[in-house]
Amino acid sequence: MDAQLMHSVTDGVATIVISHPAKRNAMTAAMWRALPGLLDGLAADPQVRVVVLTGAGATFCAGADISSLTGDEDPQRLAVAAEEALAAFPKPTLAAVRGYCVGGGSQLAAACDLRFAEEGASFGVTPAKLGIVYPASSTRRLASLIGPAAAKYLLFSAELIDAERALRVGLVDELLPAGALAARVEAFTRILTARSQLTQAAAKEFANGRTDRDGYWSEQARGSGDTAEGVTAFLERRTPRFGWTVPTGG
Repeated sequence: MDAQLMHSVTDGVATIVISHPAKRNAMTAAMWRALPGLLDGLAADPQVRVVVLTGAGATFCAGADISSLTGDEDPQRLAVAAEEALAAFPKPTLAAVRGYCVGGGSQLAAACDLRFAEEGASFGVTPAKLGIVYPASSTRRLASLIGPAAAKYLLFSAELIDAERALRVGLVDELLPAGALAARVEAFTRILTARSQLTQAAAKEFANGRTDRDGYWSEQARGSGDTAEGVTAFLERRTPRFGWTVPTGG
């Protein structure tokens, strides 16, 4: 099977699958280039409420396939562009991790809002093995996620850590027994699709450090009807039917 990014949409959940079985789902240059455009399309689709990023088979992503580069292509530039597109996606994103999540794979996982992993997964940030300067934006994101000390441990040593340690340092949000990841991701994304997109979108911006749009979000809340619907549904003991959706363009 050729290296590719596959995707499907079911019940509001878009699943992107990194598929490059011959190289443990390493990202080729073409795959890095394709991801931002794919995410743009999913962001503009009102049916998509959540994105799940995962790998085909038993591996999430073992990094970048350097052999796929041509000419003067800069692998770091391609990876950072894809990472930033994922981090900027306006709806919740979740990385579902099995097996190796290393190098470029760890960049993508860290750019997601949440990370669920299966027992046996391994995580690593490995530029020190190659004498590569890890991008400033990626370093800041990793340090913000797991703290400076844990980020330095991974970056200085390039050692892999197991899923249990990843959970302890905050790189993983939930750790599932072998064979339980898919069911848990399905159940959790079903919860996310039932919640207010307005709340999620505003919370994502604020949590990611953007605090200059309080007025915008207050205006969106006033015009959305979501608050009234949420309160009414609570009083009537029914599931709310939230109507606000992320505007096209973010």
